[in-house]
Amino acid sequence: MKNKITLFFLFIFYTVWSQNIEKSIILKDSDTNLAIQDATVYLFKNKQSLLSNSQGIVSFQLVGNTNIKITHTAYNEITIKSATLKEAENVIYLKSNLNDLDEIVVTRKHPQKILKALIKNSTDKLTAPSRLKVYSREFFKLNGNYSYYTDGLMNFQISSGSKDFKSNILVEQNRSYGLVEQEITENLLGYNFNNIMENYYNFKYLEPLLQPKALKDYDFSIKIYSSNKNYFLMSATPLETSKGLLDDFTIIYDPEKKMIVEVSSVVSPSTLAKIKEKNSKGSKNIYKSIFKTIYRIDGSYYYLLTSKEEIGFERIDKNKTTDIEVRNYFVTTNFSTQNFSFTESEVFKDKNLFNRKNTIFTEYWNDSGLVPTDEEQNIIEAIGKL
Repeated sequence: MKNKITLFFLFIFYTVWSQNIEKSIILKDSDTNLAIQDATVYLFKNKQSLLSNSQGIVSFQLVGNTNIKITHTAYNEITIKSATLKEAENVIYLKSNLNDLDEIVVTRKHPQKILKALIKNSTDKLTAPSRLKVYSREFFKLNGNYSYYTDGLMNFQISSGSKDFKSNILVEQNRSYGLVEQEITENLLGYNFNNIMENYYNFKYLEPLLQPKALKDYDFSIKIYSSNKNYFLMSATPLETSKGLLDDFTIIYDPEKKMIVEVSSVVSPSTLAKIKEKNSKGSKNIYKSIFKTIYRIDGSYYYLLTSKEEIGFERIDKNKTTDIEVRNYFVTTNFSTQNFSFTESEVFKDKNLFNRKNTIFTEYWNDSGLVPTDEEQNIIEAIGKL
């Protein structure tokens, strides 16, 4: 009898274990064989969203069979069945549609007016109240050396709506490694959790394009993918005559639903070359600035899916120049319209996770939706030894 009970529990253990299998997908361009970054992989069964890293890698725990949708605005969307993932690592090729971006959209309205309407409609459509389970990761580089790292798993409860978005944050787990000088901490340009969700949901980063001055500073255009008319691409590029630190903007949107699905900006090398270097104490000379957000339209639901920000600058101090770089990732792993209950004392009210005590119950970073690249993993391990 004892042997039968033992065999029964072994059978149950084996069944559960065998149904929970780790799989990896490596996404590559079918023409160039290069890795595809920032592709969204959505698991229908558990409604989990994942994001491919710069190596094109996505990893997840596969529990039973499910459909998997892979999307990227620069590639044709595909849906596969998990049963087709025979290996631990599976290479999947996507077909680019960038070569088809050759048709200019002629409109009676100026693109700036179209953008204003897009922002208004998108803001109205964003789902609130709602809850986002978010994984955040930040790297901090001081004078050329990675010296600080932090990540965390958080729940954002978003309330209100239509340009009055508010959020409460509950931190489930977090960790921070390394040392940051107090004078540097005050000047970090990393995520500010006090207003981050409000900024993303109000499309604050597009405000420079809405000013009257933008008509003189930017060349606006709208293009269409001839093989994929589901998306339009609006670009705003600084003119040769424009002055100041102006970003190159790209906005991808659904022309039927009039909703924004992606916003990206970068300060180009040509723009940086025109900027006069500052020498006064306390000033900053920016040499890198990159921003990207992706929003998900899922039936009647519409919410922030991911964001990525990178900034690098030299800060002029009294007797020295300090070089600072910050790289941030923000991934929504799960979305829900159900509210969570909490007390006021549980709400996270600090600007960032740097000064929060480490709280680790599980290896949550392995189920974060964002796999670190080999380089990033080496950085994390090295900083952890400081």
